[in-house]
Amino acid sequence: MEYRRLGASGLMVPALSFGAGTFGGQGPLFGAWGTTGAQEARRLVDICLDAGITMFDTADVYSAGASEEVLGQAVKGRRDQVIISTKAGLPTGDGPGDAGSSRSRLITACEDALRRLGTDHLDLFQLHAYDAGTPVEEVLSTLDTLVRAGKVRYTGVSNFSGWQVMKSLAAAEKHGHPRPAAQQVYYSLLGRDYEWELMPLAVDQGLGAIVWSPLGWGRLTGRIRRGAPLPPGSRLHRTADYGPPVTDDHLYGVIDALEAVAAETGKAVPQIALNWLLGRKTVSSVIIGARDEDQLRQNLGAVGWSLTPEQTALLDAASHRTAPYPYFPYERQEGFARVNPPLYPAPC
Repeated sequence: MEYRRLGASGLMVPALSFGAGTFGGQGPLFGAWGTTGAQEARRLVDICLDAGITMFDTADVYSAGASEEVLGQAVKGRRDQVIISTKAGLPTGDGPGDAGSSRSRLITACEDALRRLGTDHLDLFQLHAYDAGTPVEEVLSTLDTLVRAGKVRYTGVSNFSGWQVMKSLAAAEKHGHPRPAAQQVYYSLLGRDYEWELMPLAVDQGLGAIVWSPLGWGRLTGRIRRGAPLPPGSRLHRTADYGPPVTDDHLYGVIDALEAVAAETGKAVPQIALNWLLGRKTVSSVIIGARDEDQLRQNLGAVGWSLTPEQTALLDAASHRTAPYPYFPYERQEGFARVNPPLYPAPC
């Protein structure tokens, strides 16, 4: 397993990490993702560690905290071998203090995560969403307090826009608080919006991308094909409306390209989709999920080999969509690209 630096920080993370969203399995969304219990989760963690995957990502909203609890049981007795990443900020209840990133909320969320995970520290604690109602200085000073107390090692953000990330970075620098080391983002062959703003920001500011849903919300598993209905066991039947939207034309164009590369390489469609991401700028780690051992072992086949330039170009062309204003001139016009050559155009 290749290890990469998390942005400009000193933390080294595996190129592939494991998402524990399938652990616990409670509620309409996460119950559809998977219902992995502690015993099976421990087996999946065994396989990950044997393959060099040492980072495990979860969140307090995943199955109402059950994901953190199951992950804690699965890594019990080998805490020093793993990197635990969790997130807080999305609503966990209907009360006035059950959402956001206030000082009270973050301290409580951190303490609850430590208890559920059965650990005394979080290696990476990420804000799961931007809280426009709490001053950024309050958010960052609270994270600083948690870092100084030894309860959090590194911080990050997730699902922030570019201006929200930059506001946080500027405030951290102004007040001497720890800078976010990572941004957890949606990025896949079906959704390359990350490249328009957040990727150039990451290049400029030294942020590492941790990629969620790299298979386009389960659409690039190799089971969905042009002209065929959704497989009966696909979670898309129940969860499609929760995830990133994609048109059928775009979906099947990308799938056609993936199948062409699969025929050339002998690799599976999801392995190719994951491998493409590993070659992109600023990507520190790609989160893979698995409901069972077979899915996990297939996803592990995404590392240890490389796409050819021609194969990458085919996938780039099939997945490309014109960037929105003000970014499309940097793709289309030489003059714009020349003033920012390290950042634009955005591809690898």
